Amino acid sequence: MSTTTTPAGDMASRYDPQAVESDILDLWESVEASVAGKRPDAPTFTIMIPPPNVTGVLHMGHALNGTLQDIVARHRRLRGFDVLWLPGTDHAGIATQAVVEKKLYTEEGKTREEMGREAFLAKIWEWKETHGNQILEQFRRLGTSVDRTRTRFTLEPTMSHAVRESFVRLWKKGLIYRGARLVNWDCVLQTAISDDEIEHKTVRSHLWYLRYPVAGQPGRHVVVATTRPETMLGDTGVAVHPDDPRYGDLVGKSVMLPLVNREIPIVADDTVNPEFGTGAVKVTPGHDPADYERGARHNLPIINILERDGTLSEAAGEYAGVPKEKARKTIVSKLDDLGLLEKVEDFEHSVPLSDRSKSPIEPLVSEQWFVKMKPLAEPAIAAVKDGTLEFKPARWSKVYLDWLENVRDWCISRQLWWGHRIPVWYDEDGVPIASITDLEIGDAHPETGKPIVRQDDDVLDTWASSNLWPFATLGWPEKTADLARYYPTQFLSTASEIIYLWVARMVMAGYEFCDHLPVEERCPFSTVYIHATVLDGQGRRMSKSAGNGIDPIDMIDQFGADAVRFSLVMLTKEGQDTKLAPEKFEMGRNFVNKLWNASRFVLSKAGTLPVFDASAVAAVEDRWILSRLAATIEEVHERYESYAFNDAAQALYRFVWNDVCDWYVEAVKARLGDDDGKGRDPVAAAVLGRVLTDMLRLLHPITPFVTEAVWQRVRAASEATLDEHIALTSWPSADDLTRDESVEAALDGAQLIVSTARKLRQQSGVAERKPAKVTVVVDDDATAAGLESAREMMTRLGVFESLAIGRDIPRPEGAAVDVIGGLEVLLDLEGLVDREAQKADLTRSLGKIEKALAVVSGKLGNARFTAKAPEEVVARERERLAELQAEKARVDALIADLD
Repeated sequence: MSTTTTPAGDMASRYDPQAVESDILDLWESVEASVAGKRPDAPTFTIMIPPPNVTGVLHMGHALNGTLQDIVARHRRLRGFDVLWLPGTDHAGIATQAVVEKKLYTEEGKTREEMGREAFLAKIWEWKETHGNQILEQFRRLGTSVDRTRTRFTLEPTMSHAVRESFVRLWKKGLIYRGARLVNWDCVLQTAISDDEIEHKTVRSHLWYLRYPVAGQPGRHVVVATTRPETMLGDTGVAVHPDDPRYGDLVGKSVMLPLVNREIPIVADDTVNPEFGTGAVKVTPGHDPADYERGARHNLPIINILERDGTLSEAAGEYAGVPKEKARKTIVSKLDDLGLLEKVEDFEHSVPLSDRSKSPIEPLVSEQWFVKMKPLAEPAIAAVKDGTLEFKPARWSKVYLDWLENVRDWCISRQLWWGHRIPVWYDEDGVPIASITDLEIGDAHPETGKPIVRQDDDVLDTWASSNLWPFATLGWPEKTADLARYYPTQFLSTASEIIYLWVARMVMAGYEFCDHLPVEERCPFSTVYIHATVLDGQGRRMSKSAGNGIDPIDMIDQFGADAVRFSLVMLTKEGQDTKLAPEKFEMGRNFVNKLWNASRFVLSKAGTLPVFDASAVAAVEDRWILSRLAATIEEVHERYESYAFNDAAQALYRFVWNDVCDWYVEAVKARLGDDDGKGRDPVAAAVLGRVLTDMLRLLHPITPFVTEAVWQRVRAASEATLDEHIALTSWPSADDLTRDESVEAALDGAQLIVSTARKLRQQSGVAERKPAKVTVVVDDDATAAGLESAREMMTRLGVFESLAIGRDIPRPEGAAVDVIGGLEVLLDLEGLVDREAQKADLTRSLGKIEKALAVVSGKLGNARFTAKAPEEVVARERERLAELQAEKARVDALIADLD
């Protein structure tokens, strides 16, 4: 689309998004519509995009979140803010390395170990440059108005510098340490992962009851129940509850561990559940988090029987090198042969899985790097409690606080190559030192003076760089102009599952590292909006494995970006997950077409749009639509301002579809003259122009493409001076509009009368365009007076031959009648219908309804059907029964009226 004005008469009969979206994207970029810094004297508003994984492709969750953020950004621009919405991607350590490793092995038959670290990393960078911007291009298709000149990547040099700076600061404060701790180990990816990168799955398995002989008491055993019999090789104790009378005489004694013949103690521990199994549990400190804690309390040794690849270690003796699953079967069989397997029960329990590889997590004692979290958590907790940070919906603050108030030290090291390599170097004695700048091999250790021999091989957890996102992307630790102007940010929209993975860590990082600011200005954002989860039509989470995902790009290709955006917002209420199916986007397409066609009608019928003059407005329908416009401007602004997106979309839908298209355009048609403009009322044209331009501004944050396309045509037709691009215009003002509630009430009543008369026509079989006599009985004179002001409009739109309005006026006999909103509306049927013919038609309809009722009632009365049919099928039949019963009652009433 050209940046110059466009002729008003070139609009197609239907809106074609494919014909305009690409050109409009180019148009916005050519005028730098979303580049921050163009309004140096304006207040700032900053949004940081949650950086999607560089491996990612757009899914419906991204599309919803991108739409919501774009609504905020565009609204604040219209309000005059200098808006920075900063985009970028996350290097996604585990995910990206896995993708490239698989690609290399599939295409070249090579492993990363065979290639070597540097060559492998070069391959990943090569892949990233080719594929890494795909999701950002998809976001562009959605119409997101991010500042692409400031696009960031979490592994770019400035981010790497910030990561090192943050690491060294924590190191110097003693908040980073290395230690042997029980960590969550992914045997497939062969790396430690954090507690927050685990998902749980309920599985059906077994509970094995193993018999451990009591030392020195031949024939006596302690029976322990376990879901993982192979780990018994690492047992260093048996625990019982101190108050369990079954084992009181055994506490302090020992059992002999089968197969390895190791003597291990029986200890009393309050955490043992006497109701589980036999009340005695094996203690394996090296492979179970609860046992790790029990072992620490009772000074039990730790034996690691697993290698990092999931095979058993040398500590497992003859089972060394055997995969754990095979070892389980072998060990159970051998215990059975020895008479030490008492029984096996079916058992359902929750298994922790890696959210990346989907393989079972193995608790493993390993040397890792950790961050002490409690000191960092304190100001982040205070931020929510003192109101500095607000969650919407508010209930999500509990998830945030629960995690922070029970936070554990964070394992930040990962056994990967792709990522921020831990900036720690060792001298020849293994003494570590952290450094912001690289230390060369052979350089003197800054503290010991001995030569540096190596850098730590591990990389940092991905979240250890993305937690710096709100300020590192602006240049921190340098005191840049962007950092001074755009930090802290105001709004973050994200998913509930990363409240503690990302949101909480960003808040902690803001308070810890932005010490150039007063404490009250360090929180990285003031509002965290937790958006809905997009589910499929059956209420299931969308996923590749389930095959139930909906590709947003496919929907954009089919329906257009505006239709996708509008549908998502209309279907998603705050705090509620939303069910989505492809056909749901038809609603958005229909709305966009309605807007397009209304605009097309205005521009073709009104011709040139005169400058609006509020003092010239007199007609009741003009006063009404301008009052409704004033109310809508105020309401939509409040909804956008408070992030009530669905409420804003609903208000706009009602205004555009109902107020403007269904009523005002119809009411004003007669004042627009013929196709040549003869008899055209300039006031009507001016009011239409004002309504249309303000309506476009209100809709622009949600439907940016169609509003820009129409705006260009409105500019060409308008005598008023309009900004060249709607993306750079201002929010509409209602200062010159009068909110007239009495006119709104009168027109609400008039619409009710016309709608009711139309319904009565339909029910009574009266042709829609056949003039009819209508009587309206009201409760008071004031209501009658208000309706009188809209008499001409009602008579014309309702096709009334006559219209009587009053309190005590005659009611025509045999009229069709409805009472609604305090109004009694009567349609005089005299001379309009053949009563006997109508009665015959209704009787035939009644017969069909009764037959359908009999079929549905029969189904629902069949106990076999209700018991065996799918729940949704039974529910549909019940809904059908209710509909048929209501229809029968309506037809019965109509027949009775004709008797």
